[in-house]
Amino acid sequence: MSQSVTKTNLPRDSRLHSYIRPDDFLDCYQVESALTAGDAAEVIVAFPGWAKALVALRGILVAPFGLMNDGPGESDKLGPFPVEHTSDREVIAGFNDKHLDFRVSVYSASGHVSLATWVHPHNIGGRAYLTAILPFHIVIARNALARVARADGLAGVA
Repeated sequence: MSQSVTKTNLPRDSRLHSYIRPDDFLDCYQVESALTAGDAAEVIVAFPGWAKALVALRGILVAPFGLMNDGPGESDKLGPFPVEHTSDREVIAGFNDKHLDFRVSVYSASGHVSLATWVHPHNIGGRAYLTAILPFHIVIARNALARVARADGLAGVA
């Protein structure tokens, strides 16, 4: 099984399509994996130490601006994000904050898992925040999918 992560289009029947408006940010990466969307999502939010450190740093830096460090207090969460939709093929999680709305989609079909991120900035602060975190987002997303591919490879090992 290949662990090669590639940039791709959002799967055609992803529910994330219903969120997209002009000028929104959307990216999607994909890797070969037979994991279900739910199993892949659990691997994705099991962040390695370096990613946890970046998230903690982000929390410190945005605290003075009143941005959320964790999603709303929902009981059904994927990592820090409230789960909005779950099916065999797709898990969507995320929330709306004062500077932007965002959702992540973990989609599994045809031997591939996709990780898509949609962001709708509300103002210049949201656009500036997105620009600042984008390089880190790309590294974290690609790392997450590489871990999904490795986890899938281990699933068949007894």
